[in-house]
Amino acid sequence: MANEEKNLRELAGRIYDLDEEVYRELGSSLGRVFNGKKADCIEETVRMMHERNQAHILRNELALISNMARTIQAEECRRRIMRKYDEILKEVTELPTSFIQGDILDQKMAQLNALNLRSRFGEKDHLIICIGRTYGCGGSEIGFTLADTLKINYYDVEIFDEVLKRLEAEKTSVRDKGGYPYKKGAADQREYLNEIPAFAPAPKSTLKEKFREFNRYHGLPKKDAVFFNQSDLLCDMAKREDFVVMGRCADAILTNNRIPHVSIFITAPLEQRIHRVMEVRGVENEKKAQRLLAKLDKAHIKYYKYYTGRNWGKARNYDLCINSASYGIQGSVDLIMRMISQEDEEK
Repeated sequence: MANEEKNLRELAGRIYDLDEEVYRELGSSLGRVFNGKKADCIEETVRMMHERNQAHILRNELALISNMARTIQAEECRRRIMRKYDEILKEVTELPTSFIQGDILDQKMAQLNALNLRSRFGEKDHLIICIGRTYGCGGSEIGFTLADTLKINYYDVEIFDEVLKRLEAEKTSVRDKGGYPYKKGAADQREYLNEIPAFAPAPKSTLKEKFREFNRYHGLPKKDAVFFNQSDLLCDMAKREDFVVMGRCADAILTNNRIPHVSIFITAPLEQRIHRVMEVRGVENEKKAQRLLAKLDKAHIKYYKYYTGRNWGKARNYDLCINSASYGIQGSVDLIMRMISQEDEEK
């Protein structure tokens, strides 16, 4: 037992050191994932490793580290750090309390399926996978594992909010990126589109642009302004990098901006979702779990309808709908991988 605790502390220390190394290499103003004293951060990380209902927080911290590591310009340094990250992630996912443990698979429903997706991406388009999901279906674990398999960035609501905070979007950058803020052909537009990563602060607006933005968004509720920020950031990212994004109405936003993407919806039967919520999140009994799921589903339906005009979870709005109970977490990832690699196989 003492040896196991020692191994967890050593692993937590390596996670802290990796975050520190990424921050040092970037020389960035982005900030670090771990901001406290090393001993305190290691203690908190070890605690999360012990508690199953904290596993998703550790997952997001690892995703933030890897997302930033992939922006390191020096190829040799980036590869070295990503090798360290892969080793750490492998050890974390093997923990009994890992976010990847405890599948959603229902063996009775499992069966092989073959799906095809027509090619829709040009040579210069980035691979963007938008995943909507019902709570408790293992969707976040599927999205994270998919992104790691593809070696691309992963964004969910918590990571998205963290990025927006770092951009100080709610304070200074309320812009709807239906199009970019600069005039076509402007000299600094190329610099903005080609050199500034998604994490970088937005360029300063001109007085004319600020006045236009004030007129357009003045009086809107804060949640609407934040939604425009998310749309803004999402479209920036879509023009710069491959990634998997969970929720955020990303499928509708990208469709409206004519940006190629793959849209996926993941769900599972209520019985499996209740069981998973009780297991993973530590909900005490089935009734509480069912009430929680009903409340979250209602909130998702309302939010998605309000901002997109679409019906959340309706098959016609997605390229692929997956019952994760039929495939499990890894099986769902494999299914999506087969779908998006179909184009390469045909070539």
